[in-house]
Amino acid sequence: MTVTQQEIENRLWDAADELRVAMPEAQYSSVVFPLMFWKYLSDTWEHNHQQFLDENQGLEGLSAEEAHEIEYRDYQSFEIPLLDPGTVQSRRASWSSILATITQPKLGERVRASLQAIETANPDKFSRLFGSMTWTAEEVLPGEVLAAAMQTMDRVPKMHEGNMSHDVLGGAYEYLLKRFSDGSGTRAGQFFTPREVVELIVEVLDPKSYESVYDPTCGSGGMLIASANLLKAHGGRGYTLSLHGQEAVADTASVARMNLFMHNLTQFKIEVGDTLKDPRFKKSDGSIEQFDVILANPPYGMKWKPWKGDPRAIGGVAPQSAADWAFVQHMIASMGPTSGRAGVVLPHGVLFRGGQEAAIRQRVLDDDLLEAVIGLPANLFYATPIPTCILVFRARGTKDEKRKDGVLFIDASKRFAKDKTRNVLAEADVASIVAAYQWKYDTDGSPVEPIGESALVARFVPSTEIAANDYDLNIGRYIKQAAAEQKDLGTLIEAYNIARAQRQKSEQRMLDVLTAAGIEGFDE
Repeated sequence: MTVTQQEIENRLWDAADELRVAMPEAQYSSVVFPLMFWKYLSDTWEHNHQQFLDENQGLEGLSAEEAHEIEYRDYQSFEIPLLDPGTVQSRRASWSSILATITQPKLGERVRASLQAIETANPDKFSRLFGSMTWTAEEVLPGEVLAAAMQTMDRVPKMHEGNMSHDVLGGAYEYLLKRFSDGSGTRAGQFFTPREVVELIVEVLDPKSYESVYDPTCGSGGMLIASANLLKAHGGRGYTLSLHGQEAVADTASVARMNLFMHNLTQFKIEVGDTLKDPRFKKSDGSIEQFDVILANPPYGMKWKPWKGDPRAIGGVAPQSAADWAFVQHMIASMGPTSGRAGVVLPHGVLFRGGQEAAIRQRVLDDDLLEAVIGLPANLFYATPIPTCILVFRARGTKDEKRKDGVLFIDASKRFAKDKTRNVLAEADVASIVAAYQWKYDTDGSPVEPIGESALVARFVPSTEIAANDYDLNIGRYIKQAAAEQKDLGTLIEAYNIARAQRQKSEQRMLDVLTAAGIEGFDE
């Protein structure tokens, strides 16, 4: 039976909702995602095992070893191992095995043993896949609550490819991510970036088939998945991308791995660790590994321990109070020399703050690495209401000829729709911003022709002008004049008349006060 997207989403949320008696909504993801993925693996393995049995009925004479070799060569891509093999109590580490004995004591312990057995049996694929699994402890999640969640989730039909597509599975996973983010407030920012912001960055960077993609603060893996999806939507082969991510929180890294698998993306490597302190992707000589596409939404204004003698620190070292530019420096170091490009979401402060950040900004601009600054609306994110911007970088010497020695500024701060708790970029807004980025600009920095009906304010600014402004990248400094020129003339005249009338009233009040004080000669 084929199930719809809506049906699987509703049933999965019902399972998550069973947890409400034991933990806050912010912690649901640590339980629901491992359970969901375990069910997916078990359903897939059992479906393939049944197919093997159906198609090999004439092979009863084979030994167990020979049958195992054929099954795992032709039918299975991973193993659901036996627990306690060779004993009377032997059973598979599968969802259905545990569900059949769900009323027996120590449910959490048995679930944990099954998940650990799957990780151990598939070290190349599933190492550390299920995270810390602290939720399996009775004192964290009582057995009866865990049982209720599993029984409710079991009402989701079989989650194998013969019954539902990876698009449905991946969509359901993303639905849960968003629901958890909507309900968990500021904590959501650690693993979920709004889809429309992700799509905007990916559209701008435009990954190609067989390229490498890297997210140094990958969260739940959304940017990596979006890169593959966009490539597929553009007629390319999303599965050919080599996907890499690093995430500081182990359980969040596990969410990313499961998310990628659910989207049928297997060419990936997710590492755990602090990217600034301990970058896990390195070349054999110890230098930072380089990629074609680098994209990130790092934590804003994060306090950190500044580098000492780190080669990534071009232009200086970011202050201890804010690691924003340190993440940028790491991404620049990660750009491949011929095709490397990077996109990062950051608060507006990185555009104009002084001190050490100003020195780094000057070096980046002098090296002509910054290609574009895109100002976004406020309140787009779950974790903060502040306005943000996207900075786009290109490896030295790889900019288009007409983009060299300057920076493209795009003000999209007014392009948004209101949602329940935050602002959102509509599909048309994303398309307009991408069009503005891709547009051709004249020698004076203005667009060669209007950028669609609802044009954004955009201008290409030469490096000499930025240098004259002490390398300040505040968007309003460069496109305020262009924005004024695009206003309706009638609106400008009306504003002038109002200001003139207010000035005349103020002058009259001043004259009345002076006259009352006996001071004459000011009435002309």
